[in-house]
Amino acid sequence: MDFELNEDQEALAEGVAALCEGRFDIETVRLMATDGLDRGRWTELAQTGVFSLTRPETDGGLGMGWAEAVVVFEQLGRALVPGPLVATTLTAALVGLADTTTIVETSGLDATEIGEGAAEGSIVVGALQRCDGPCFVEFAGWVDGLVISDDEGLWWVEAEWLKAANAARAAHPLDPLTPVSVVSELPQGRRIADRNTAIIWRQCGALLTSALQLGIAAGATDLAVEYAKQREQFGKPIGAFQAVKHRCADMITRVEVLRAAVYAAAVTVDGKGVDDPSRCVAVAKVLASSAAAACGKDAVQVHGGMGYTWEVDAHLYLKRAWVHDLAFGDGDEYAEQLAGGLLSG
Repeated sequence: MDFELNEDQEALAEGVAALCEGRFDIETVRLMATDGLDRGRWTELAQTGVFSLTRPETDGGLGMGWAEAVVVFEQLGRALVPGPLVATTLTAALVGLADTTTIVETSGLDATEIGEGAAEGSIVVGALQRCDGPCFVEFAGWVDGLVISDDEGLWWVEAEWLKAANAARAAHPLDPLTPVSVVSELPQGRRIADRNTAIIWRQCGALLTSALQLGIAAGATDLAVEYAKQREQFGKPIGAFQAVKHRCADMITRVEVLRAAVYAAAVTVDGKGVDDPSRCVAVAKVLASSAAAACGKDAVQVHGGMGYTWEVDAHLYLKRAWVHDLAFGDGDEYAEQLAGGLLSG
């Protein structure tokens, strides 16, 4: 299995990196902590094809594989691009996730139209896993609808429900770039896909989240290494000291190991691997959860006493890593899945 990017994939990564540098620079991203999600820039992402990467060409998408999708999402994670990127991308690809997708009328908007809207950037879609008790909804003030997954399938809930439910927005969310609202319980919603599709939805969601985590780990590492080159102590850059040098080396190692795992999972999900896709995705999610958080912590540590302050970007990588750890199942859940597979095998 070859994990080296081909020329097209390299060009894709460079193009998305250039887009992020021009439209999602860190100053612009920081403004979203107070101004909220920028719908104009969200539409630009859609026009670039971010949300329609894996959508079938017959439905107006780019028809690419998940191997290309993780390359794109790695760059989005590195730039800390905010918003429900994974949920919107999965919704755009919904009609292609499984042949058994159920198309039903949903308050005048069927699943096909939902997917088209997500691909075009005209709607922002959030995602939740059904749970008992209070639930936390990200970007509740900006999403046009939620896709709720459970053991029976996928369910669509209109954004108007959030207003009716009087969702209470948290004053101090963990990640300042990810606003969170609390609702007492989730409605049933309208069914838009069956159980098999929901399983694939969750698997692909975990894969794309792992790719975002890869980008976060890489971004935190770049930030730490650059600072270690510039910050001087006792007349020399702190990167020359063994303790800092080894910490940065450990960060780079984590990133490379994680990159291999994420790329391997994507190739396998595309049907070009030899292992079980669910197992490969579980490995990627476990490594992503630990590597992104560890690199975020190390980036803060390399910056010393100023590392955790608001004006230094290191804490933004760490907080986003913690938030993504919970998306589509946390690392502990996937570790238990892998352990269960070993015991049963």
